Amino acid sequence: MTAPRLMLLDSASLYFRAFFGVPDDRAHPGATPVNAVRGFLDFIATLVRDHAPTHLVACWDNDWRPQFRVDAIPSYKTHRVAAGSPVVEEEVPDALEVQVPIIEDALTALGICRLGADGFEADDAIGTLVARFRGRLPIDVVTGDRDLFQLVDDAAQVRVLYTARGGVRSPDVVDQAFLAARYGVATGEQYADMAVLRGDTSDGLPGVAGIGEKTAAKLITAYGSLAALRTAIDGGDPAIKGAQRRNLEAGASYLDVGPLVVRVALDAPVPDVDPVLPAAIADLSLMSRLAAEHGLANPINRVVDALGIG
Repeated sequence: MTAPRLMLLDSASLYFRAFFGVPDDRAHPGATPVNAVRGFLDFIATLVRDHAPTHLVACWDNDWRPQFRVDAIPSYKTHRVAAGSPVVEEEVPDALEVQVPIIEDALTALGICRLGADGFEADDAIGTLVARFRGRLPIDVVTGDRDLFQLVDDAAQVRVLYTARGGVRSPDVVDQAFLAARYGVATGEQYADMAVLRGDTSDGLPGVAGIGEKTAAKLITAYGSLAALRTAIDGGDPAIKGAQRRNLEAGASYLDVGPLVVRVALDAPVPDVDPVLPAAIADLSLMSRLAAEHGLANPINRVVDALGIG
């Protein structure tokens, strides 16, 4: 009998990877592209086969740029806003945007749980589900985004399968030993604090001037947490001096709000469902239509075979 294990997919991270990594081999230019759909389904088949989860959730961005994060740091993800859009929308290639509803339909047809929360990102859905199932099941978080390293917790058997380098077939398995070896921090909590100090230009987070990743890790390791570091700064700790002290003091207003943006929500209003793997195809008619209209029979069948529901 397979040991219980929950797998949480950072869905957008995976379908963006599929879109840019799988050839667009449409029969003619007017056909709907499905390379991201095929790649996403193949990713699920590979992950289920290789890691044998008993529970699976495709976590969704119901809001890719939540207002509470923008209120805290207005520059958050501004570079990803689609130019000329009358509303604030994420810049997504047209050939990918048309595929997202097909991915949603494929998950529905297969009976794979898809969850998000209005006003929150997929990261927040993942954080909330980790908090909800922590201690009940071992958890694998699948993502190409380092932000989710903050959830790593050996004691609770929470790890990240990081796809940015080796892809879905050979992901980095991120546990606390990985964090210590790669970043010099001991826990997921410390990784989050280090990430606040360091900032992240890809998300529009400035960080503290003059504090790079290595310095941030050393400070968090030395003081244990960002809160303890700030207490030491305010208390005039003589070990913090010169340009480093000036930079940390100048960055105080950023450090007040940085954690609100960097830390994932643990209490987003994600529906409370049982994400056990489907025991049967949920909607055979929809599955047949997707296979016929978009030529998806092969990737769908690979997922069906991996799930053992054919």
